Amino acid sequence: MSIKTDSRHLYLQVIEEIKRDIQLEKYKEKEKLPSEFQLSKQLGVSRATLREALRILEEENVVIRKHGVGTFVNPKPIFSSGIEQLNSVTLMIENSGRVAGSQYLSTELLEPMEDDRIKFSPKELHTIAQIERVRTADNDPVVFCIDKVPEGIIPLERVHKEDSLFKLIEEHSHKRITYAVTYIEPIGYHDRIYEILKCDPDQSLLLLKQMHYTDEDEPVLYSANYFRSDVFSFHVLRKRM
Repeated sequence: MSIKTDSRHLYLQVIEEIKRDIQLEKYKEKEKLPSEFQLSKQLGVSRATLREALRILEEENVVIRKHGVGTFVNPKPIFSSGIEQLNSVTLMIENSGRVAGSQYLSTELLEPMEDDRIKFSPKELHTIAQIERVRTADNDPVVFCIDKVPEGIIPLERVHKEDSLFKLIEEHSHKRITYAVTYIEPIGYHDRIYEILKCDPDQSLLLLKQMHYTDEDEPVLYSANYFRSDVFSFHVLRKRM
């Protein structure tokens, strides 16, 4: 179908047309799109116009282009959350109607590194517990978690029995987490994490680094959570001041 009758920029029309075809399931999730030659011929546009449209669609995470292989439809994220509201991973999964679970990997008591002391400042650290877990949704691995807490904040013998560290901290230490400072980073291929989360080599991860605080501004939990980008998406509500 030619789309040249519309007066808008051609690449915008191409974007709209491809999105519509995906929505109507002409092209299904993880399915390869026709070649650039075929698609540009179908849409009646130049390959340069098509490439610009595909570049923007890739930036929007609608498609993924694999060099030498082709362009594929990205699966829609199952979980979408605004990060301005602080929720545990457990609650995020449960709010989507899935069953949240954990695969416990390890707990270590470590001597704090200088970086740990800076993160938890002004709290004085003697020993820190590092917990590694995989969070699951309906038994599928979706998040790899590395959590650090000062010794004594939680009973370590209960870590493998409780999905939510927020709940464990509140029950054991009577400290309620009320806010977090968060940094988001895209992460490329990582042997161990990709194997654990059963990721495609071309797939990216979203790393959320968060320091959690109580009402009294006490740092009690540092988390590095690696989210599968085909399962999770995050957004921020920004208001003009």
